[in-house]
Amino acid sequence: MAQTPLVLASTSPYRRMLLERLGLRFSIASADIDETRRPDEPAQVLVLRLAEAKARAVASLNPGAVIIGCDQVACLDDAVLGKPGSRDNAIAQLERVSGRSVLFQTGLCLLDTRDGRVQTLVEPFHVHFRVLARARIERYLDRERPYDCAGSLKSEGLGIALFERLEGDDPSALIGLPLIRLIALLEAVGIDPLESG
Repeated sequence: MAQTPLVLASTSPYRRMLLERLGLRFSIASADIDETRRPDEPAQVLVLRLAEAKARAVASLNPGAVIIGCDQVACLDDAVLGKPGSRDNAIAQLERVSGRSVLFQTGLCLLDTRDGRVQTLVEPFHVHFRVLARARIERYLDRERPYDCAGSLKSEGLGIALFERLEGDDPSALIGLPLIRLIALLEAVGIDPLESG
């Protein structure tokens, strides 16, 4: 039996790399949506809304497919730390999180266009940062250039050198796509990575 088409509504190379680990065939579609945070919108609500909006944005172009939408934010207390976009912003973010704990919240949406069923969840992951000297931050940024990563953090690379410890159920969530939770959602719509291929 042919596999239901699977579409990742993200052009993130990090999410693509994670999804490839499951050995499933999938295509990639760019979800062009407004990602602006609404006034007083809690981070958990934001990532759920954006994950679903990304999935819905590509659904009409992919009838009969199962769409994966995802979004992530890093939270320090009540503040959302976005993608820094520049070295100066990344330095400021990392100085701010030095010696503190940051909550990464990853919103995940699985939209089955065959019947309109939507499954959503938020996967939390806590990162406890070491105290970071400015020189260490600059060395990290020179080597990793994580300017397109939430909270200036590229955990799959040298970002690990900034951590004191990690807390969470799904380590892939920190990179941007919680695979453990995604597998359960996929199985609920009849897609099992161990049965495919």
